[in-house]
Amino acid sequence: MPQVAARINDEQEKWLKDYFRTKSAGAEFILPWAVDTFFRAISSIKGIFSGAELKTIVEAYKDMRLLPDHTRQSYLLLRIADACDVGSLHLKHGASKPSLEAKVKRLDDTQATALMVWASAFWVSRNCSAENLDEYIKAY
Repeated sequence: MPQVAARINDEQEKWLKDYFRTKSAGAEFILPWAVDTFFRAISSIKGIFSGAELKTIVEAYKDMRLLPDHTRQSYLLLRIADACDVGSLHLKHGASKPSLEAKVKRLDDTQATALMVWASAFWVSRNCSAENLDEYIKAY
């Protein structure tokens, strides 16, 4: 099985040891579970939004670096509003700003975080290009 080196803080290390006896055992369980859970969640969440709305969200995260402290629904809503107000991204993609904002407001913080991670991931993927955006929003 391929190995991954991850960085965790002292509190996370303690948590893994407390719940799984060793951090390796915890990481071997948590990482695959988190990946599977993310892809199931993003498939469900993407069904809420139209293609135009998803393109708007993805493009709103171009050149943005996600920080763990900024992964909440309120930050997603702020980023979308800014991208629409400043860059008119919703018009570029044919999305309705009020509809998009209403849908984002119905997400909880975990759903919003998954959507933010998914949108940001496009820009750092090997397949990142304007031509691949349609394929990206249809995948999963």
